[in-house]
Amino acid sequence: MADQVELITYADRLGGDLAGLREVLRGPLAGLFGGVHVLPFFQPYDGADAGFDPKDHAEVDERLGTWTDVARLAEEFDLMVDVIVNHVSANSRAFRDWLAKGERSEYEGMFLTFAGVFPDGATEEVLLRLYRPRPGLPFTPYQFADGTRRLVWTTFTSQQIDVDVRHAITQAYLVKVLDRLAAAGVRRVRLDAVGYAVKTPGLTSFMTRETFAFIDEMTGWCRERGLEVLVEVHSYYRRQLEIAQQVDRVYDFALPPLVLHALTAADADPLLAWMDLRPVNAVTVLDTHDGIGVIDVGADGPRPGLLTPEQIDRLVEAIHKSSGGTSRQATGAAASNVDLYQVNCTFYDALGRDDDRYLLARALQFFAPGIPQVYYVGLLAGTNDMDLLARSNVGRDVNRHYYTREEIDRELERPVVQALLRLIRFRNSHPAFEGTCTVTGGGPQLTMTWTSAGERATLDAALDTASATITWTDEDGTRTAALDQLPEAARFSGDLQSLGD
Repeated sequence: MADQVELITYADRLGGDLAGLREVLRGPLAGLFGGVHVLPFFQPYDGADAGFDPKDHAEVDERLGTWTDVARLAEEFDLMVDVIVNHVSANSRAFRDWLAKGERSEYEGMFLTFAGVFPDGATEEVLLRLYRPRPGLPFTPYQFADGTRRLVWTTFTSQQIDVDVRHAITQAYLVKVLDRLAAAGVRRVRLDAVGYAVKTPGLTSFMTRETFAFIDEMTGWCRERGLEVLVEVHSYYRRQLEIAQQVDRVYDFALPPLVLHALTAADADPLLAWMDLRPVNAVTVLDTHDGIGVIDVGADGPRPGLLTPEQIDRLVEAIHKSSGGTSRQATGAAASNVDLYQVNCTFYDALGRDDDRYLLARALQFFAPGIPQVYYVGLLAGTNDMDLLARSNVGRDVNRHYYTREEIDRELERPVVQALLRLIRFRNSHPAFEGTCTVTGGGPQLTMTWTSAGERATLDAALDTASATITWTDEDGTRTAALDQLPEAARFSGDLQSLGD
């Protein structure tokens, strides 16, 4: 079947390394996922931003394995890997060489500086137009070997050095990465931070016309190598609709806050409005390695968002209350290396560890058209890791727990996790999901129905009580069950029967 549920995970946090992750996928998680997105395993996977600050992401960090391990995963799963477009590590050989040699470096021109983008300087007004997901301006002073100092462009952290994607050196580097991933059997790439990749003087330098042109160009490079493209951008929802027309897949980042709003305010209306607009070529998520985004449902200047400012404020406060205040400690000024537009919290804690609401949230995700992707912490209904936050002071680490094999086995036995696994198998195997989806309701009521060639699967939900049932066709006619009472195996699965075994 198309659009099987996928897993998104770090190799070191669910298995210890690439080989260990494969063992977990073949062992306790066998038959659950059609694909897996392995978050950065490049050198170094444990740098300033959990692998998103690569020294060279054409190379696997030897502590996690080799390209052979990557290829083995790709043989068994539709494998997705990140291409980190916007930046490299300050410890990369290229950047260190440039600091040492300046204009004599073979990498001269690869890195962006203030003067390089604004050769005639920039006014306060121009600088304040720049969009950055974190406080302050996107520049860090670096000193060269000859003693001179320059303002280097750093959109995210001071250790992530922005590259000039229009320069031949950078493009050769990105093509080398794509070639290496294609050679390992990777099926899909996520263009990470691509929305910030093109800097245009006088503009926001985020998702501009020039950015869209570069996304189109890079998508062409990927398709030449047989790689499907997923674009990762947190932005005003209308921009996602535009991006969806250019690439193979986009994230439905509006879905998580809309589902949370529906369940905390007993209000399906904003979610229903989005279901009429959203692109169908989406990867649906509730949680990822980042926080829960709110910019994706907010306004863009005079243009209204999917939620009003007041609804967003109430939603954020509801998350903080549901998490017992732990999300507040991990969000905003309370922790370093945070984004202004995200709440750092596991999705299970965001719903107050309420099993019924959590399973209903997952059912809403799985019934939405697209490829459902489940984050490894969400798979195990994980809670905020305050010990890890205390050690790292990185807000998003509350949702980046390191699971031992013993923990994995123990967490998989919890009733809420067992129910989620059955829901995943149902989504993977019922033939109705090969057809079309209709959504109806309003206020606290919501119904989502898939139909295909006489087969049907319907989710009926009462958001105010978090009570829901699924009704489906099988060999014996029609059956109905609550979300936590779905059968372990079903006879509708045809040639995918093993998914329920």
